[in-house]
Amino acid sequence: MLVGMKKPIATFLLGAAVLTACGTGETPEPAAKSEPAASRPATSAVAWRACTDLVGADGKPMTLAPGTECGSIPVPLDHAEPDGEKIDLALIRVKATGDRLGSLVFNFGGPGGSGVDILAMTAPAFAKLGSRYDLVSFDPRGVQRSSGVTCGEQLGKLFAAGADADPDTLTREFAAACEKDSGKVLPHVGTVNAAKDLDLLRAALGDERLNYFGLSYGTHLGAVYATHFPEKVGRFVLDSAFDPTVTFEERALTQAKGFADALEAFAEDCAARDCKLGDDPATVEKTIEDFVEGLKTKPIKVGDRELTHGLGQYAVITPLYSKQSWQMLEQATAAALKGDATILLALADSYTGRRADGTYTTAMASLLAINCADNAERPSDADTARVNERVKKIFPILSFDGANGSCEHWPVRGDDAAKRIDATGSAPIVVIGGKGDPATPYQWATSLNEQLKTGVLVTYEGEGHGAYMTGDACVMKTVDAYVLEGKVPAAGTTCAA
Repeated sequence: MLVGMKKPIATFLLGAAVLTACGTGETPEPAAKSEPAASRPATSAVAWRACTDLVGADGKPMTLAPGTECGSIPVPLDHAEPDGEKIDLALIRVKATGDRLGSLVFNFGGPGGSGVDILAMTAPAFAKLGSRYDLVSFDPRGVQRSSGVTCGEQLGKLFAAGADADPDTLTREFAAACEKDSGKVLPHVGTVNAAKDLDLLRAALGDERLNYFGLSYGTHLGAVYATHFPEKVGRFVLDSAFDPTVTFEERALTQAKGFADALEAFAEDCAARDCKLGDDPATVEKTIEDFVEGLKTKPIKVGDRELTHGLGQYAVITPLYSKQSWQMLEQATAAALKGDATILLALADSYTGRRADGTYTTAMASLLAINCADNAERPSDADTARVNERVKKIFPILSFDGANGSCEHWPVRGDDAAKRIDATGSAPIVVIGGKGDPATPYQWATSLNEQLKTGVLVTYEGEGHGAYMTGDACVMKTVDAYVLEGKVPAAGTTCAA
């Protein structure tokens, strides 16, 4: 998901390529201590109930998988005072359809994504894992139903602001509104605190060890959990891995290169078909770049709203996360070139968390709060302007002149505790990196794998963010064998296109 606000500078979140080769080598069994008990009965301390507030972006109730339930657990607002004030952590589960091994807990990324909403939407994609596990997810502290960070009306103002708005004023006002609305929780968000919550969730679910599936930012949360609770690690999958040690500048430049590569791959694919945006890859890329640039001076009306330059960037970047949505990017851009930007605006709204009624989820505010908690860095306007110039040369679609969502004016100091990763003593942790992943490029997977000390790297050579979610048969077979049967992939395992 993009880490910026009105005009983001770098990216991050959570996609159908079929790969033809899968080299897995031997599949040794993990140590006995990491094996979940067979046919384990549910011993959850959570008071599960029917889900009553799950609605889609269109405002209509979601269609839920059979066995879907919601609940919550209390966790300390401040883990340094475990008997002090509590906040509720919102939960969702889809009960196992077969002989139950235990719970499998998901974090789908962000940071700031609602695990409750996302699991409700994506549970069918994990049906095989759900044959033996209760699929469980949650809204981390500071997200949506779990004391989600809110910032008055400032989020809407950021996205609606024109190119002539002063970015420094916007970000100052946004930070002040967040402090006013959510000042109690802001000092206590962040990945280390979320990892401690995760262990309380494990205990509440009645599992001796945590079985976990993290995607994108969820790989960071999983790695921090494994660092703090290595003896509690069960079967862990970290898909589309993030390297938490990178600096603000390194992250921005690496992700700019990742999305530039994704746009190039899209353009080549588009040109190879009857592409509506150009006859060759270079023309396709230029068509999109010129279109987004043109929104600076000529936003497109969509009803009583406008597709502005800032929203246009979100709209174009969103389909680049997944090869499955490349044709949507082609069709939506072609329509917008004819004056109909309805689809592009809907794509931007899906990214920013704007609902049909004009309100927003906490996703973007929560993202900034967690990022600022997890970093001591406070880049100045001059720092971000310099980085923006470098980003612009790599990926012109990300050439911003406005607010970047950096932490310079954030009301709470951050620290680098979440950057320390070392899971020595844990069971094997499967780390998946995609060669064509724009948001969490492959080198971050290799780096996180090394930091963990207990990681087993699986390389996916296809396109998209979230290798398992692409539906690739090799990746799914490898992960399913590990999570369901305890078969650890061999070193050097590759799923090749």
